[in-house]
Amino acid sequence: MIKQIKKYNKVISLAAFYLLGLLLSRLLGVTKETICLLGLIFIYLDGYYCDRLNAFKILNAIFLFVIFFGVTSLLKSNNIIIWYTPVIIFAILTNILFNDLHLGLIMSLSMGVVASNTLENTLLFIITGVTANILANKGTSLKQIMRAAFLAGLAQMFTLLLVNNFSLNKVFLPDYFHIIINGIFSGMFILGLSAFGILHIFEKIFGVITNLSLLELSDYNHPLLKKLSLAAPGTYHHSLIVGNLSDAAAEKIGANPLLARVGAYFHDIGKLEKPEYFSENQVQINSKHEGLTPSISKMVITNHIKEGVDLARHYKLNQKIIDFILEHHGTSVVFYFYMRALEEQNGNKPAEEEFRYPGPKPQSKETAIVLLADSVEAATRSLEDPNPAKIEEITHKIINNRFIDRQLDECNLTLKNLEEISVIFTRMLTSIYHARIQYPEEKSNANHKKSTEKNTAANK
Repeated sequence: MIKQIKKYNKVISLAAFYLLGLLLSRLLGVTKETICLLGLIFIYLDGYYCDRLNAFKILNAIFLFVIFFGVTSLLKSNNIIIWYTPVIIFAILTNILFNDLHLGLIMSLSMGVVASNTLENTLLFIITGVTANILANKGTSLKQIMRAAFLAGLAQMFTLLLVNNFSLNKVFLPDYFHIIINGIFSGMFILGLSAFGILHIFEKIFGVITNLSLLELSDYNHPLLKKLSLAAPGTYHHSLIVGNLSDAAAEKIGANPLLARVGAYFHDIGKLEKPEYFSENQVQINSKHEGLTPSISKMVITNHIKEGVDLARHYKLNQKIIDFILEHHGTSVVFYFYMRALEEQNGNKPAEEEFRYPGPKPQSKETAIVLLADSVEAATRSLEDPNPAKIEEITHKIINNRFIDRQLDECNLTLKNLEEISVIFTRMLTSIYHARIQYPEEKSNANHKKSTEKNTAANK
């Protein structure tokens, strides 16, 4: 099956690059060097992305390259000054949309070759694009993005100074001026894309979510989070803790911490529909599940996945966030009600498959981390005496059970990753649920209460 998918990806990428080369040669007119460059880009995408079985990302990258070549060739044909070639804009957009330094490097090289056939100018474009890409990496604010654009312009100017042996004569001064103007304009252009919502359109087209959008969603005043905090405060508090755990674990193993945190915030929003049926929101002694059969209780519990997806789509959340709602239980068993069904069986043992969540299993590191953090936090909260040893034991137990149950088969977590996640969870949960010391006033009040109880008992 994998070989067939790889072959399918190769056909897609080959056909797309054939069409790209045909388009450029017919509409824009390209040189032999550009055709050779297209071949190198194909080899790169075919080897780097096809091995990861991501045909959709290949098509996105190809679409970006069509835009790169088209804009660069258009500027060149209209004799626009070479320093206004938007290499900084495209480098930052590549990073924001794909978070891929390799793609940024190839893009900078491509634009350098198309805009100018000289080695010096191509080198300038490579340095500028890579600098912008690196500085914008994991940028979570427009201020960081604008700074990246301006500093990339300075890097380009410094490189030109170096090429010109630090000459400041009148021949080169206009070039330095144009480079600085381009850096400032690039930052303002990215700001405009965000301000007018164009970045959100790009997210829809490419099927991604940017850190800038994630930062907006992490605001506690988001309507869904606000509603969750009022209607299901227990679930809301649980989601915040899961978010903190997921953020730290994702940072440790090299996943996207902001995506993991925001996904955790929204993973349980489906509980808004029937919050009183979930233990973290129950204030009364009698559970809502008393009087219900285990199969009905299981339906109520698992239905929060469907309700969550419906709410997320109503509020127009990105598909990447919806994936956390769908995958944060995988296909695991609703264990409590399955055990109740086993106890209440009347000669007919219930099938385990009937008590599983609908899935799918986690498809990314981030959703897998939230699955683990969700289970571990809930289990730790139920401990009577959450000391470090018990927290470490139950953390290892739950992660091992999820691994044995094959809930982590379809994500890219390694055994080393799981061990690192376990250490992070144990350390953070120990800090959250540590035993609190009793202050002197509390001790005296406790002693007074005990003595009062003894006197009362003696009088009786």
